Amino acid sequence: MAILQELRRRAPGILPPVLGALAFSYFAYHAVEGDRGLRSWLKLRQEIDAAGATEAELASERAVLERRVSLLRPESLDRDMLEERARAVLDLARPEERVILIKPAP
Repeated sequence: MAILQELRRRAPGILPPVLGALAFSYFAYHAVEGDRGLRSWLKLRQEIDAAGATEAELASERAVLERRVSLLRPESLDRDMLEERARAVLDLARPEERVILIKPAP
């Protein structure tokens, strides 16, 4: 009985710091582990960096394709490029050329 009376007497002085520590712990946990916490931010930064690398790779590939397409435009027609594309599309070869067929990898 004496213990209960002692707890009731000290509870008003202990309760605010305990509640404050619990609230701090709750917000600190969610600041690190939550949906918008530090770990989520770091993961998002990695995804952004990976997307940036992919974007740079695709931009360089697009530049190569745009250059090849520009060689096929009527105002700047490159005869070698035209012949290469016609052969590829029509599967044609000259009589003196040899064709080596390569099976695609499965």
